[in-house]
Amino acid sequence: MKSSSWNKLKTTKILAVCATFIAILGCGGTISSPVSSPNFPQFGHVILVVEENHGYSEVIGGTAMPYLKSLASKYGLATQYFANAHPSLPNYFMMTTGQIISLDDGFTGTVDADNLVRELVNAGKTWKSYAESIPSTGYVGGDVFPYKKGHNPFAYMTDVLNSNAQMQNLVSLSQFNTDVRANQLPNFSFVIPNLLNDAHDGSLQVADQWLQNNIAPLISSSSFQNNGLLIILFDEANFDDLTNGGGHVAAVIVSPKAKSGHQSTTLYQHQSTLRLILEGLGVRKFPGAANAAPEMGEFF
Repeated sequence: MKSSSWNKLKTTKILAVCATFIAILGCGGTISSPVSSPNFPQFGHVILVVEENHGYSEVIGGTAMPYLKSLASKYGLATQYFANAHPSLPNYFMMTTGQIISLDDGFTGTVDADNLVRELVNAGKTWKSYAESIPSTGYVGGDVFPYKKGHNPFAYMTDVLNSNAQMQNLVSLSQFNTDVRANQLPNFSFVIPNLLNDAHDGSLQVADQWLQNNIAPLISSSSFQNNGLLIILFDEANFDDLTNGGGHVAAVIVSPKAKSGHQSTTLYQHQSTLRLILEGLGVRKFPGAANAAPEMGEFF
């Protein structure tokens, strides 16, 4: 997000995030640990693609993203999915740690909280973060336009920073395309379009074309058709939508194991996506708020 917009709305958004903490942590609420759906499917490959800063009504209600809407129509759509906060970075942290961690989009610290990488590695699973325009493999430095570090949460995690082997999992988008063609994707892939292609600086039309160019080959690949799960979602809505912390956003669930045309009316947030990733890969420990998040087995 742009700093001027953030400063203008800072006080209001802090209040909204406080309300979100109450909701997701059950402080005074009624959230309890959910029971997993019976026969929850297991996947060999889970892929998460994150787009930027547009609300549900623009994406699903508009005409700018026909390819993404075709996937939503054919597979699964979460019609009541909400981001956790504004600006972007806390949403990326929620997807990967189950915590907001920081409301500062310019956060320069490190993250040692339990996280997706830790649980994947402990379970013997493989992972990669495929970031378009990243300067080099293993890069953990700051922004180099159009690459944005704040959209690559693994570059903050001590589990990655303290391990040369794990740092080598921070790779380019071209490596993703290579791995798709070779049917060599890891168990978990985090796919990050650059600022021009994720609808942050560019248009929804450009983002949709990027998805068609880079994701259609994935969906048609033999390894995905065998046991793949793809999640495409937006990190946050427009800055004037504070509903449930970060606003109403689109989340699309794609898999050969998914119910055809399923539209969920369950309220989900990014901690449920974190739970889905791990649960879909057979990992039973869920970091932070993911442990008590509504699970997403209804899509299968």
